[in-house]
Amino acid sequence: MRKISVYLISVLVITILIPAVIVKTFNFVSSSNSAEGKNLKEMIPMTENHKNSVTVNKKDIEYIKVYNTKTKKTEELLLDEYIKGVVAAEMPAKFHIEALKAQAVAARTYAISRKIKFDDGHPDHKTAPICTGVHCQAYLSFEELKKVHGDKWIENYWGKIEEAVESTKGLLIYYNGEIIEPLYHSTSGGMTEDSVNVFASDRPYLKSVKSPNEEEAPKFKEVVTFTTEEFIDKLNKEYPKAKINKNNFLDKIKLVEKTPSGRVQKIAIGDEIVNGRDIRDLFKLNSTNFKVMYSKKVNLIEIETYGYGHGVGMSQWGANGMGKAGKNYKEILKHYYTGVEIKKMK
Repeated sequence: MRKISVYLISVLVITILIPAVIVKTFNFVSSSNSAEGKNLKEMIPMTENHKNSVTVNKKDIEYIKVYNTKTKKTEELLLDEYIKGVVAAEMPAKFHIEALKAQAVAARTYAISRKIKFDDGHPDHKTAPICTGVHCQAYLSFEELKKVHGDKWIENYWGKIEEAVESTKGLLIYYNGEIIEPLYHSTSGGMTEDSVNVFASDRPYLKSVKSPNEEEAPKFKEVVTFTTEEFIDKLNKEYPKAKINKNNFLDKIKLVEKTPSGRVQKIAIGDEIVNGRDIRDLFKLNSTNFKVMYSKKVNLIEIETYGYGHGVGMSQWGANGMGKAGKNYKEILKHYYTGVEIKKMK
């Protein structure tokens, strides 16, 4: 179907047409790579526990216990071998080496932060502080990577993965002397999000920043199309009290609040106020950075989204763009994590 060229200027455009704040300046390479959005860390608890300020003795964390979500068994792995498997699972190996190094430091920092907080086991996997699934951060062993990608991938990229991890050995990300929880996502759509707007917990190092050079990301921008009837039917099934129909939906759906980065925070569906994340889930959108456009002439509604994932912390496609633009991994990390230091474990 040809792109709709003219949209009616209507009440819907004023209320539900959300002006996206887009900075013009996102195979998970495998099925688990979060650079394609599969590992979004949507439910990571942003706790107020500040145990991360303790000194980390690298001799005590040479190994890390990891709960394997596939085998349902707990494995004890060499820390850097585990990080290699995380980098390979979380970010396409074709990415710039500086982006892979940034991912390695972020992955190591996240693993250590989990070990400090849940050394006796995480409530969701009591035998280990971290797991191999989307609940924590994705991990694939060397054997799994070989099976998924084949010998050619190993020949072309495994050395690059090793370089990214070994050249950043022992490095962690700190804020005011504390090890941070370095969230990351696939594609921000031009600007990352403040943690308080997603997790209702403010982290001074997880602030909204511009994220240029993401246009090559496969999910930088996406449009999903519904007939007006399909759109209304989905809303009525989820919010039956609103009693939406074709004659009143322009008045029943209103924007209440959006974040400074342009993401939809709250929408009124009839008398009910719902989160932008709820609408994202309902219509299976890539992010909450969306706008809705209605064409009465052809009876269609288009929802245009920018970015992929929760938008908090480091954008992986943005990191790749920064690497290609000449930035090193420390510059990438300090851009996406406000006010941090990168230093070795003591």
